Amino acid sequence: MSRVEVETGPDAGAAWHYGDPIGEQRLLSEGRGAVLLDHRDVISISGPDRLDWLHSLTTQHLTGLAPGVGTTALVLSPQGHVEHVLYGVDDGDVFWAHTEPGRGAALVEWLQRMVFMRRVEVALRTPELAVVWQPGPAPAGHRIVRAGADSLGGHESFIPRDHVTEFLGLLGDGEKPPLAGLWAFEALRIAAGVPRIFVDTDARTIPNELGVIEVAVHLDKGCYRGQETVARVHTLGRPPRRLVLLHLDGSMEELPAVGAELRPAGQPDGRALGFVGSSSRHHELGPIALGLVKRNTPVDATLEVAGIAAAQEPLVDPEVGLHIRPKL
Repeated sequence: MSRVEVETGPDAGAAWHYGDPIGEQRLLSEGRGAVLLDHRDVISISGPDRLDWLHSLTTQHLTGLAPGVGTTALVLSPQGHVEHVLYGVDDGDVFWAHTEPGRGAALVEWLQRMVFMRRVEVALRTPELAVVWQPGPAPAGHRIVRAGADSLGGHESFIPRDHVTEFLGLLGDGEKPPLAGLWAFEALRIAAGVPRIFVDTDARTIPNELGVIEVAVHLDKGCYRGQETVARVHTLGRPPRRLVLLHLDGSMEELPAVGAELRPAGQPDGRALGFVGSSSRHHELGPIALGLVKRNTPVDATLEVAGIAAAQEPLVDPEVGLHIRPKL
């Protein structure tokens, strides 16, 4: 099995594929195999006040979170822009979470500044724990497992790094199960329309633009930083931008770079309508990507990125919201 690694970007050093990226996608689609996400950062939050404390800081309702229930929470700026993300699960004593590669230290530092008099301890656990994703439901057992609405129908396990080989061997009845790389995993994620924070977003992104309100934002909880922006856009509708799935021209060999500008088709010098985030080659759909475009971009408009034609598939309604208006 020949491992080809990602050369640049936040995933640098992770396994891109093991020699057959299309076959690896089919493997995962069939509910088999595993994906090493051991480059992702892992944090732990312990102490009796951990859930109430996180509840007050993030977009998610975490007070009374039952052990073993996977969740996703965002940390927003005062203006409602996404600053951090936690994909977490509580085991009854500790809240465990993974986040984007290279972002864990900044997240831990911010959380530690917010502790004040609360009985919580925050630690970066990346040197000790690795994340492994598998398709299918989470099994019963004693290991730390997270399964959320954004887990692509699978689950993530937090495994001690020095036990990963043993863990994979157990999954394969004494032999390592077939592994799939990030090419396959990312292709399935993009096709499912699940955005990746800091790859499919920028410094101005608000949750309403991403279609993650039901997954990562609780609309009936108490105050948290950035809540006013989220509530206003949810109530009145019309987020500034919207997430789209892009079907790229399959005749082009290259995929667009993260951050490449989207423009009207046939107008390479036209005004930018948005940007491309992650992209991959899907075993059935061909080359696909996620993009963030201005709300008023026609949903049937053909776009272009780096000379590649891109047809839109809307993931967020440009008018999304409750549309509550006062009666004058």
